[in-house]
Amino acid sequence: MKRFALLTTILTVVLTLLLPFVGGGGPSLTGSVSSASAAGSTAPVYASSAVAPVTSVAVPATIVNEVLLAKAAGATASATAAATAAYLASDTEHLGQKPVPIPVVVAPPAAPTVAGSGRTSRGGGSSAGASTADRRAAAAAAGSSCPGDGGGGGSAPGGSESGIGGTTSGDIQSFSATLNAIRAANCLQPIDSGNFRYDSCMEQRLYWMAEDPSTNPGNTWGHSGVRSLAPDDNGAYYSDSVPARGCDGNLAGGSGNSGATVAQKWWDSLPHRASLYRPSVGSTAGVCIYFAMTHGGVPDENPGFTRAAARWGGC
Repeated sequence: MKRFALLTTILTVVLTLLLPFVGGGGPSLTGSVSSASAAGSTAPVYASSAVAPVTSVAVPATIVNEVLLAKAAGATASATAAATAAYLASDTEHLGQKPVPIPVVVAPPAAPTVAGSGRTSRGGGSSAGASTADRRAAAAAAGSSCPGDGGGGGSAPGGSESGIGGTTSGDIQSFSATLNAIRAANCLQPIDSGNFRYDSCMEQRLYWMAEDPSTNPGNTWGHSGVRSLAPDDNGAYYSDSVPARGCDGNLAGGSGNSGATVAQKWWDSLPHRASLYRPSVGSTAGVCIYFAMTHGGVPDENPGFTRAAARWGGC
């Protein structure tokens, strides 16, 4: 009987320790996972047309950020789900990049009440959850119209490094004109055309990515702390042997991209929109947008493959 009782006790302990790891409901034996993969979701990491998709990988954490941003903006559960579904179906700019940090959305000042209407006037600004229709309605209620298109501007040296083309004036002017056109179409205050600035520090980060000798253009792509996807023939990772340089920013890349297409990509991606366009900010006085773009890469990468970075900041 004592032996039976001892065996029973041992079996109970073993089952108690091991059962949580059986199936998908318990903690991982190999460490923590992201909240997206913990939910059991998987999806391909999409690449540009120049890079083959990588399958059987966990959903990028940027998708989790989409949900958090939608919730922070006061979206309903169905709207949040729809935004996430649209993101999964359409976002093709991320080439193995790390998650986009959730940006701090600055709320505009409280708006005055329109006399006799019981409604508030927000002019060109908006609340975090306001849509383009809301902004247009608010402007109409205040007896005004949406802001006009601020046009494009900016200049860049058009240099090069390691045979890789750098940011040109055409790049930044195409980007700034499209960004302001998108802002105008969505009833947002424009950025002053003189406040678009070339950023050599972000360009250095793009050069570092492009100088990875891997034939996969997306091998070293992403935000601060990124690690190359695959080692070279000697087993060394480029990101380990060549320290990252330059500055981080919102990223976009792929074949056939221009300043105009990356401006549109950043609007279409909710985390990038909140970071770079900031529709919740009413006044853009003193705001500068910093931009950089590179063309091609090592070894013999097509110059039509571009990498771009941009950030919102003060002038």
